[in-house]
Amino acid sequence: MVYVMLADGFEEIEALTVVDVLRRVDIKTYTVSIGAERTVTGAHNIPVIADLLISEADLEGADMVVLPGGMPGSTNLDKSAALEKAIESRVSQKKWMAAICAAPFILGKRGYLKGKEAICYPGFEKELIGAIIKNEKVVISDNFITSKGPGTALDFALAIVSVLRDKNTADELRAGMQAV
Repeated sequence: MVYVMLADGFEEIEALTVVDVLRRVDIKTYTVSIGAERTVTGAHNIPVIADLLISEADLEGADMVVLPGGMPGSTNLDKSAALEKAIESRVSQKKWMAAICAAPFILGKRGYLKGKEAICYPGFEKELIGAIIKNEKVVISDNFITSKGPGTALDFALAIVSVLRDKNTADELRAGMQAV
């Protein structure tokens, strides 16, 4: 089970591409609002009705938690005490975390990416404390997946498929979606 976290100001393409791609391969994927309401408005004023509120999600038990970027979405995710607690628990148990665009800063500023390869939206590298910054669309390092930005959302989603299913499934999906 995968939870895609939503906060007002999230980057729509980064969140919804992940949901779409994972559901295509039957990975149970739920959008989760960190707020008090299920309706969350993205960075481009697109309202999305989340599947769950954060209080209803088992973030610590999930196969993966995904942090979409966008501003102020990433900052809003960063301010969630409930999400912070879940991330801390997940990292200590070496469970999968994925973050794209600005969102890797949430992991980086807490030192979780120290000694790990990572990427983020240009300009946020200083927040990835101790990380080995790569210039790639997507980076998988230990139990972390990071990605560069909106234009890499499909590659990011397919990387998630590759670790939760396998590379062959991701490659077949990429070909079927004409993303070759």
